[in-house]
Amino acid sequence: MSEEAEETAVPEIPDVEPAKTPEPDYFRQLLLLKAEFENYRKRVDRDRPEWIRLGRAEVIARLLPLHDLLQHAHDEVKAGHSDTPLAKGLDAIFREYEKLFREEGVSQLDVVGKPFDPHFHEALGFADKAGFEDGVVSEVLQTGFLLGDKVLRTAKVRLQKKSGG
Repeated sequence: MSEEAEETAVPEIPDVEPAKTPEPDYFRQLLLLKAEFENYRKRVDRDRPEWIRLGRAEVIARLLPLHDLLQHAHDEVKAGHSDTPLAKGLDAIFREYEKLFREEGVSQLDVVGKPFDPHFHEALGFADKAGFEDGVVSEVLQTGFLLGDKVLRTAKVRLQKKSGG
């Protein structure tokens, strides 16, 4: 009996399960990752045309100084020797430039006689020329260009200002 009393005197410890850590939800993680990737793909597809346009703009902007130098040489040759093979060759080069610019949506700014606009013009001084009102562009020092409706390069200009009164 004493053995039985000892057995009953010891309280039984109920079986307690250890705290479970939640199992990772791999399917939910997979769905989230898939959704993130789809959003990334859509964003890249949406932004790609803008990247291409910016790349083209950069290349064309790098061609503009060459265009300016050739234009200056062309003007000098035409002034003295307009019927030479050199002048004809420069004419052919400019026809190709015009074709390229047209295909890419590049146009020259037409600024002479128009009011000064800092978005399209960079004023480098003043001039006094007959036939112009004060404050308008009277002379172009460097041609400006647009790519579509965005300024690729501002026109460097002189503004009309009457001297002395």
